[in-house]
Amino acid sequence: MDKQTEFVLRTLEERDIRFVRLWFTDVLGFLKSVAVAPAELEGAFAEGIGFDGSAIEGFARVYEADMLAKPDPATFQILPWRSESPGTARMFCDILMPDGSPSWADSRYVLKRALARASELGFTFYTHPEIEFFLFERTPKPGEAPIPADSSGYFDHTPHGVGHDFRRQAITMLESMGISVEFSHHEGAPGQQEIDLRYADALTTADNVMTFRQVMKQVALEQNVYASFMPKPFTEHPGSGMHTHLSLFEGDRNAFFEAGAQYQLSKTARAFIAGILKHASEITAVTNQFVNSYKRLWGGTSLAAGAGGEAPSYVCWGHNNRSALVRVPMYKPQKGNSTRIEIRSPDPACNPYLAFALLLGAGLQGIEQGYELPEGAEDDVWALTDSERRAMGIKPLPASLAEAITVMETSELVANVLGEHVFDFFLRNKREEWADYQRQVTAYERDRYLPIL
Repeated sequence: MDKQTEFVLRTLEERDIRFVRLWFTDVLGFLKSVAVAPAELEGAFAEGIGFDGSAIEGFARVYEADMLAKPDPATFQILPWRSESPGTARMFCDILMPDGSPSWADSRYVLKRALARASELGFTFYTHPEIEFFLFERTPKPGEAPIPADSSGYFDHTPHGVGHDFRRQAITMLESMGISVEFSHHEGAPGQQEIDLRYADALTTADNVMTFRQVMKQVALEQNVYASFMPKPFTEHPGSGMHTHLSLFEGDRNAFFEAGAQYQLSKTARAFIAGILKHASEITAVTNQFVNSYKRLWGGTSLAAGAGGEAPSYVCWGHNNRSALVRVPMYKPQKGNSTRIEIRSPDPACNPYLAFALLLGAGLQGIEQGYELPEGAEDDVWALTDSERRAMGIKPLPASLAEAITVMETSELVANVLGEHVFDFFLRNKREEWADYQRQVTAYERDRYLPIL
């Protein structure tokens, strides 16, 4: 028995933990949970807990339903909202087949494979997400417009506001679970919040994003509000993104840094950015996986903070250019271990395991194939005309889920990174979502056409 497993079993006894929740995600990134008694945990560490994989989105067909959830002791944390005795803890699981081999349907395994490929090249992949979301006064009912929990704007300081109290409690809860928070503030739209997690290796970050979404829902429940990660709940306000900072390390050395190079970006960093740009449209169906995601990307609402648009709609990179898909941040001079890039398209409703795996896969492809980085965009890309963007070689991201699916279908990169099982299920599910959406007659259509037709 390894030390981490021994620590978990000892802590269960010392802290009077009576229930352990084993967490994992389906292919779309929705959290699944099964509770086990502490007495069952030693066996779970050794062999896993059996469950019906055919009942989970994208996991298995009926005739191959038996699967195992094996807890990862390194992810053990006591749930702070279950602090009353007896307590409850949680661990993330790896999903296995009955013979003990990894399941190709496991999102966590998809990311682990991508990280193993990076490791073979000598790299460790770090991510740092800035997660935006909305707080509503109550759970919206079908057909009812959500009501923001506050009327504040970007960086507004409201000491007695709902958002201020919410963020304080949420951050306290996250940090009690070992998830470090770097910044938090009110975002541009009424009721919109942002909390930025401190950088960590990509697997830890993906686990943290899943935990983050659960914690936000729980804190909102305790404060009688509703937290939503829907990318674009309002027509008239900006949507929510999950801008994510990325970096590669070789041991203790930041592989993106090169002293004296333009913007201090190494050849590795430039090739990594080029890889993301070349494959950006192919991975958009995953980083922006819902019909509503494209209302954020192409919604056209200006940010209260003064930017020309709310999300990156065009494939380009820029030095401290917030209209670009990939940005080289310049809060302080890029040097040493702080050198990083920021990808601005993902939204907080994505499956973080799949999204990080594809971002890494695209970047590594750029490094391995020696992609050349095009000139950076210095202008506000939103303000350019279509002909100006074409002349600069700046292409648009997919404008709808249907377009994103079409591009993803032919992507060898996405198929290789996700694996055949996840690739096929994801596309099938998204085709069904788009077909369902197309069948709907919306309030917009009734309001616009009934009075005149």
